[in-house]
Amino acid sequence: MQNFVYHNPTKIIFGRNTISAIGSETILWGRHALLVYGKTSSKKSGLYDQVTRALTEAGVSVTEHGGVRSNPTLDHVRSGIRKAKDHGCDVIVALGGGSVIDSAKAISAGAVVNHDVWKFFIGKKSIKDTLPLTTVLTIAATGSEMNSGMVITNEKTREKFGFGNKRLFPKVSILDPQITFTVPADYTAYGAVDAISHVLEFYMTTQDPATPVQDRLMEGLIENSMDACNRCLQDLKDYAARADLMWTATLALNGLTASGLGRVGFPMHMIEHSLSALYDIAHGAGLSIIIPGWLVWFSSQNPERVAQLGRRVFGRSIVDTQSTQQQARETHIALKKWFDSVHSPTSLSDVGISATDLPAIAENALKLAKVWRLSAYTRESIEEILRLCL
Repeated sequence: MQNFVYHNPTKIIFGRNTISAIGSETILWGRHALLVYGKTSSKKSGLYDQVTRALTEAGVSVTEHGGVRSNPTLDHVRSGIRKAKDHGCDVIVALGGGSVIDSAKAISAGAVVNHDVWKFFIGKKSIKDTLPLTTVLTIAATGSEMNSGMVITNEKTREKFGFGNKRLFPKVSILDPQITFTVPADYTAYGAVDAISHVLEFYMTTQDPATPVQDRLMEGLIENSMDACNRCLQDLKDYAARADLMWTATLALNGLTASGLGRVGFPMHMIEHSLSALYDIAHGAGLSIIIPGWLVWFSSQNPERVAQLGRRVFGRSIVDTQSTQQQARETHIALKKWFDSVHSPTSLSDVGISATDLPAIAENALKLAKVWRLSAYTRESIEEILRLCL
């Protein structure tokens, strides 16, 4: 295990009927909030009314910034920054899932500087201050509610870039599993895939050969993601299942899983970001396409790591007497079968992408590989992985 510092300053308020706390928690950080939210679902469900009422009763005035879409866009973030500056907002409130929270983070960083917010994403500027951020989470998926990362799509350049900074942690996040009862089956599955992918990135890319504590933690989170998702899909209003999935997704990317692993990378996300930037595919759906192919490619380099995951997560289906290479292959097959079982796409052809599209996808992904310093990923190797995803 490598040296590490684990510090997560986000306060979590978890459980039934906790939404009203957003008012008393937000007033601690500011009196005029920019409320960032999605399109219509929060208003249809009544959640928007709950949040605005709680803020108003606590003495927080609200300026609205709705309309965040899946794969949130830079133009919408820029609009939110202008609005926050024009109205003198001193706190940001995010009501939504990862796309909304990521947009709110970008606005919180951009609202305190005079340069364009995109400069943060391409490494031209560093974040030195932000407006404080509070959140009400509506879907279990990205973990943005308890981490310091954000991802935004520049629709003009068709680049989907992300990065992290310690000043982007939300001050408080409210997680009420009841809110997620209305999340449809497909996005419930995509959220579980996203949580699994976060853990897999760390699990597979660590360079330390001996991380037994973290291994078992991550293996357990993968199992819990699959089990909780299965239960949610049987009954979308199963509170225990929704609670398990929500907390699992949060833990998957709040810094704890990566502690002690040393340098890690996000190659699967790097490639998937090009799919959602170029084709506007749901992030979790794109990941379930990339993960199986990437695992096949990675197995040629480290079959034991993939095989260990299979033996511990899928148990008897990965026979100990098989060779390590065969166990690794069975692991890839087992995970792909689970993605299929929850109706998340598992090949590029499932979403209408053909072999002729691969060079353009690889070229787009290479830009992010350079920003993220994933030097092992060349245009050729990315295309090779993509071919395994056809």
